[in-house]
Amino acid sequence: MKEQALLEERAKLIERNKELSCLYEIAKIVADTETTVAEVLQAIVDVLPSAFRYPDQVWARIIVADKIYTTEGFTESGHVLRDTLKMEASPHGAIEVFYHQREEAAEDLEIGFFPEERKLLQAIAHQVSLMIGIKLANEKRAELETQLLHADRLAKVGQLTAGVAHELNEPLAGILGFAQLAKKKIDEPSQTVRYLEKIIQSILHAREIIKKLMLFSSPKPRHKNKTDLNQVLAEGMAFIEPRFSKGAIRFKTVFDPKIAPILADASQVTQVLINLVINAIQAMDSGGTLTLRTISADKVVRVIVEDTGIGMDRQTREQIFLPFFTTKDMEQGTGLGLSVVHGIVSAHDGTIEVESRVGEGTTFTITFPAYAGTER
Repeated sequence: MKEQALLEERAKLIERNKELSCLYEIAKIVADTETTVAEVLQAIVDVLPSAFRYPDQVWARIIVADKIYTTEGFTESGHVLRDTLKMEASPHGAIEVFYHQREEAAEDLEIGFFPEERKLLQAIAHQVSLMIGIKLANEKRAELETQLLHADRLAKVGQLTAGVAHELNEPLAGILGFAQLAKKKIDEPSQTVRYLEKIIQSILHAREIIKKLMLFSSPKPRHKNKTDLNQVLAEGMAFIEPRFSKGAIRFKTVFDPKIAPILADASQVTQVLINLVINAIQAMDSGGTLTLRTISADKVVRVIVEDTGIGMDRQTREQIFLPFFTTKDMEQGTGLGLSVVHGIVSAHDGTIEVESRVGEGTTFTITFPAYAGTER
């Protein structure tokens, strides 16, 4: 008798171990955030039979709304264990296990299931119900985020299109108008030449807009080489400073003499500098100080352009890198400068950050990876 009791206890422990293993597998399936609800439910159905005493005689089915998930070769039988799947206290489906009657099952229980197996299915049904709620909520959130992203992209495309149309319309209207005037004044050479010069200026303006658009859409550096950032910035400032030295602006440079080189297109880095410095100068109509710094840090180098100008509010800061966004008058800029800057910095695997306070000034911080010894 004692030996028989031990054998029965051993059999029960084996069954409990199978149930726990099944619950563990289901927990792993549910924890996978990359899978869809349909994939999770099918995986749970496939693992369910392993928890029952006669797994080779078990078929499982999960019904959720109008979707059905079954084990391979599924057929129904009269020996069924069923529990309801609920979401927010409302019936949402069912989870079912069918035993195809066999001698062992018939000998144990009339319906072929043990009380522990009933409790197990209840636990699984509860877990699956919770999982469905979480997964569906996450999928709905992801869908809404995708829709918002799509709407945001459409808005940006619309803004870009409107900006292109607006910016190109002005020089094209000038070209058309002066060409018509030149045609009427063909017998007056001096007047015709003046109109033709206006046409040339308008064409050059339009070409500059198109060049910036091309750089914005594809800002890949043409030639990256090992570059001394201090030297590039010093040469750029030597070009810029004399043109503004008559104003009430003080220029200050603080270069780290031990700064590491970077892998860059020097002409594009110069373009970044010119855009940022010109913006800073225009923000200091009443004078101020423009400071250009370089700093070497762990595996990166930083360029800091700091002004004491009018500064920006939060709403303006959030939009400055958008194409065609500008706070300047129409004749002062196209709104592409900072978009191009952002594109160039990103193409060099760098980042650009801005800090600004109204009435106190603005600081741009550009971070480039230090040269790692591979030119391309």
